[in-house]
Amino acid sequence: MFDRKIRIGLLIQSDQIPSWAYHMLERINASPNTEIALVIKKKADLEGQGESFIQGLISHPKERLFRLFRKLDKRRNNPKPNAFIPRNLWDLIDCPKLEISTKSTKFSDRVLPEDIEKIRAYDLDLLFRSGYNILRGDILTVTRYGIWSYHHGDNKVNRGGPAGTWEVLEGWDENGALLQILTEDLDGGITLSESTIQTNKKSLIGNRNTLYWKASSMLPRKIEELHRLGEKKFFEQVDEQNAAPSFYYNRLYKMPTNAQMRSVFLKNYWERFRRKISKKFYFDQWILLFELKKKENISSSFFRFKRIVPPKDRIWADPFVIERNGKYYIFLEELLLKGKKKAHISVIEMDEKGEYSTPQKVLETDFHLSYPFLIEEGAELYMIPESNDNKTIDLYRCTDFPLKWEYHSNIMNNVVASDSTIFRHNNKYWMFTNIKEVPGATTLDELFLFYSDDLLSGEWTPHPLNPIISDVKFARPAGNIFEHKGRIYRPAQDNSGHYGRAMNLREIVRLDEEEFEEKTVQSVYPNWDKDLLSTHTLNNSGKLTVIDALIKRRR
Repeated sequence: MFDRKIRIGLLIQSDQIPSWAYHMLERINASPNTEIALVIKKKADLEGQGESFIQGLISHPKERLFRLFRKLDKRRNNPKPNAFIPRNLWDLIDCPKLEISTKSTKFSDRVLPEDIEKIRAYDLDLLFRSGYNILRGDILTVTRYGIWSYHHGDNKVNRGGPAGTWEVLEGWDENGALLQILTEDLDGGITLSESTIQTNKKSLIGNRNTLYWKASSMLPRKIEELHRLGEKKFFEQVDEQNAAPSFYYNRLYKMPTNAQMRSVFLKNYWERFRRKISKKFYFDQWILLFELKKKENISSSFFRFKRIVPPKDRIWADPFVIERNGKYYIFLEELLLKGKKKAHISVIEMDEKGEYSTPQKVLETDFHLSYPFLIEEGAELYMIPESNDNKTIDLYRCTDFPLKWEYHSNIMNNVVASDSTIFRHNNKYWMFTNIKEVPGATTLDELFLFYSDDLLSGEWTPHPLNPIISDVKFARPAGNIFEHKGRIYRPAQDNSGHYGRAMNLREIVRLDEEEFEEKTVQSVYPNWDKDLLSTHTLNNSGKLTVIDALIKRRR
């Protein structure tokens, strides 16, 4: 662990920085463990010298269709908060500013020797690059830990640019971001952290907005990790992370040409036409499926499951089940498809023969409720429904099973959290929950872990590795964590492509106050019936196993 603040320098081309970077630097500036000690700016001020839209069309005739498409997309879509609205850096920080000269080519910058020595005098731990071309030469090693920089794309499958663009144009299920230490090898930077998000296939600006907001957390987190672990342990882990060779097998992506955009237009218009026709005859609806076995065991052959299909005016999803007095009670999210679109929690009663009742409403608030996680503590039964619209994680106690519930206590405030799931292990309670840490990001792709000695105390300690997962395919919980033949398994949603696309079964290999490790043992896709589109919750109690699924249903 460091016994001093980590000293950071910023490489900028303009005093005006995008909102995502301003938010990131706010977080760094507010930390007691970091210090922004120097701002390094090119002497040639590039502010105001960028091409106008018309100039770009004239000077880049082979890219005109893409530039027009991007302009139209920005007019039609206005993401909030907008990651790219400029902010004045000097409204945030107060530190020395050094203007430098570079020897520049079309694609690269080299800082002059006399400026290298000026930078070296500030005794910096690392530089963060915002702007500039590809950096070459002594600037890469002028600080203790090099230059840290973002690549807004999954470096294993997308190199080049523009960032967050080809994933939309080609309809990829996911796109990512990478934080790395720059090296002389353009494609051989040292990976510090990676993350993936669901691709917003409807909008370029919408996809880029989410991507940049999400990535803004990566640098502050990694610097805090360096401070907490200390240099030796931190870079041992970095070396381990970068030990395997990484092969790149796709083309180098460049600005889309007119010919490429014509192909994209044709594909997109066909997809829109197909979806419009489909919506006239079908709608998407979440339903429940179940199997009752003769012995107590989790069911695993989903084609054997029977359906519980709601009326066409609502959905039923997120089933949690508990066995009481020879009967099963399935708690679920019930959402009417017309009106305020505010879900409540209902319960279905099922007997040993699989006969079930109509759902009865058990919990309703002024805000949306879903994912009714159940946990028993002593003789009491508690529920933690998702309430991220209220920015809380709340605990409810059952006062008259199964229909009456009352608010018991608050677990967390001022947090946008989804699908909180608690697991008892080694005399502690472990709460897994997806959190949207940054405005403009989502709750689909980052899993946070907290632990407590007492379920009801309201005192939860964040795990030092938070977020323990930063990947849209594995982060969000998909039901109770369970033990099977001495091993621990966590069902996880795969939200790449679209919400609730599939599930992954993850084995928890290590879980304690310092470490967390899990691995995928199986992926579960909704392939057993033709009308299935998604599945994203799995729960079991006694002989009953329940899941949910999204189906395409005739109107």
